[in-house]
Amino acid sequence: MSAFQGTKINPTKFHKSQLKFYFFLIPLAIFMAMPIVYIIFHAFKPIDELFAYPPRFFVQKPTMQNFSDLFMKTNDSGIPLSRYLFNSIIITLIVVFLTILFSTMAGYALSKKNFLLKKTIFEINTLALMFVPAAVAIPRYLLIENLGLINSFWVHILPLLAMPIGLFLVKQFIDQIPNELIEAARMDGASDFRIYTTIVIPLIKPAIATVAILSFQMVWNNVETSTLYVNDEGLKTFSFYMSTLASQVSGNTVAGQGIAAAATLIMFVPNLIIFIILQSQVMNTMAHSGIK
Repeated sequence: MSAFQGTKINPTKFHKSQLKFYFFLIPLAIFMAMPIVYIIFHAFKPIDELFAYPPRFFVQKPTMQNFSDLFMKTNDSGIPLSRYLFNSIIITLIVVFLTILFSTMAGYALSKKNFLLKKTIFEINTLALMFVPAAVAIPRYLLIENLGLINSFWVHILPLLAMPIGLFLVKQFIDQIPNELIEAARMDGASDFRIYTTIVIPLIKPAIATVAILSFQMVWNNVETSTLYVNDEGLKTFSFYMSTLASQVSGNTVAGQGIAAAATLIMFVPNLIIFIILQSQVMNTMAHSGIK
């Protein structure tokens, strides 16, 4: 039994008592991986297989024609593809960094500091989790218009910095840090900023990784901002451009399905890579964020 460490998220060694878990987890993992496999195979299907009936899950005659058509179409655009990609990369880096910064600082204050309306503020943040984007579309547009952010670069950044789920996870994770550790640091003369940077941040790396993934997916796949708030093509993002490729092929969405399939895979790959890299941290966050 020493080889089996059941208290860890990922045991370091195999033990026969784990077989019962594999019996359920392997079929479930295969089922959940099917959409990912479908996206990959779908991008390499020729036009006849894209519209085959009944639909085919696996590609029979893989081709790179969809990707060739995609890059030919991007070269014909008046604005180079590199401009859309540059906008998305810069916006994503800024939003991810600021989201992590604000979520961790606010989470530390709500968890370890005492001030007026502390519980009320956290309850408001929890209440914000109930609202889907469609429910606040009109108030958000009016607010952005009154702030003068329409058709500006900052409209891609400022509205996405408020991330209730990120603050909730970070705060719950910081709650696990013993108050005695914070008090000991204060007795040694450490300031709040020193405690935040040298004690809190290293101990909440799993939560930071989770916030990074969530914020990355939110901003990288965001099409709404470029559609509703930006008219200047030079300020629009890579995801918006990719989402419009299918309809740009002679106005025929059927002819553009191959390009759309290739574009979907290109947009999906960064999400998959960042999740694979940080998935162990996400598991730890999910395991500990709800424990008191």
